[in-house]
Amino acid sequence: MLLVLSEEHKEHLSFLPQVDAAVVGEFGRIALEFLRRGASPKIYEGAARKLCVPVEMVQHGVEGLMFLMTESSKHMISEVDFLDSVLVLGFSEELNQMLLQLYLQHHSQIRSILSHLPSSMPAYHNLEWRLDVQLARRSVRQQFIPMLTMRVHLTRSDGHSDCNSRILQTDPSTLLHLISTLEAALAAMKTSHARRILRNIK
Repeated sequence: MLLVLSEEHKEHLSFLPQVDAAVVGEFGRIALEFLRRGASPKIYEGAARKLCVPVEMVQHGVEGLMFLMTESSKHMISEVDFLDSVLVLGFSEELNQMLLQLYLQHHSQIRSILSHLPSSMPAYHNLEWRLDVQLARRSVRQQFIPMLTMRVHLTRSDGHSDCNSRILQTDPSTLLHLISTLEAALAAMKTSHARRILRNIK
């Protein structure tokens, strides 16, 4: 899987080639700290004074780096996918490798932090299913119509104990078709052709 970076994120990250390796590493540390405790304007101001650049430039650089690291960690993308994702930024090979090492060094810790952050998105909790088969009707004595009914239980991951469920119903052939289509889509995403397309998506 490749990350698709917006023009805004690309602009925020464009600041990185202007600083040395130590500063990029420090930005990574700041981004991780902000993820844990929230943003601190004083740190932005201090870094801006040292680099003799506007505070907004430092803030955007850290936020862009934080987005890159959190999205990569969230989707657990591979080393190859990470490098392919940052190719669109036009950075040097040295900077790309530096960002990769930053990702590999911190992705487990970032995933741990993200797992404890409140979220309003529903999360999977449990699945119940039942297979019903209609064998005959008054008008048709011999008939075989299977139908799969599923109840998906969802919980909120923001600390609330609310639980709701969704009922889904389909026939086995449609379900098998859906599964094969999704598997084909996932396989297509790994092809070199798909990677080339994603690199050029704006």
